[in-house]
Amino acid sequence: MKIFSYDSKFSQILIKLSYACWLNTLWLLCSLPIVTIGASTTALYSVTLKIASDEESNITKQFFDNFKRDFKQATRLWLIALVVGIILVGDLYIVNQLRSHMSGTGAVLWTLMLAILIVASIVYAIILIYVFPLTAYFENTDFNMIKNSFLIGIRYLFTTILIFAIHLAMFYLIVNIFTPLAIFGEGLCALLSSYLLIQVFLQIVYRNEEVEA
Repeated sequence: MKIFSYDSKFSQILIKLSYACWLNTLWLLCSLPIVTIGASTTALYSVTLKIASDEESNITKQFFDNFKRDFKQATRLWLIALVVGIILVGDLYIVNQLRSHMSGTGAVLWTLMLAILIVASIVYAIILIYVFPLTAYFENTDFNMIKNSFLIGIRYLFTTILIFAIHLAMFYLIVNIFTPLAIFGEGLCALLSSYLLIQVFLQIVYRNEEVEA
């Protein structure tokens, strides 16, 4: 039947789902030491961005080639993100506890501090969404990767919200509805996100080429 031919939409969807499942497995295995999550996530997006551009070949080889290529920078960025994340969570917990035990002017001040930390957490989340895909696609310094992650996240806010929604939906489905979906997990999230991200990245490349011209 035509629906089962290699070039059919149905077959291509199944192939992409199988890619997502296998990439999720590779991502999990390479993230196990915790310290390598950044390199693993960057390698994952290196492959999914190629899939989204119809440029994939041997996805396992691509994954490990990119894992090794971007290991140092991705690990540095991940360790920075990890430390900042721990500090933010700790500060949010402490400030929220202090606010709950205060009244009057003290409560107002701690509420203001909590609001500032919430804004900082949103900025942190935006950077975390983009920093590893950017590292996978572009070459730049650590500082510029972090800065550009925030600027791009704000500039393409709708895309940022959609990517966040994809990850949130996957988490909700796994935890509350159908746990076996975990076999796709971050692999499928990254693949779906990459179809959005590649459009953003191509626009950035095109604009840079126009500026240079």
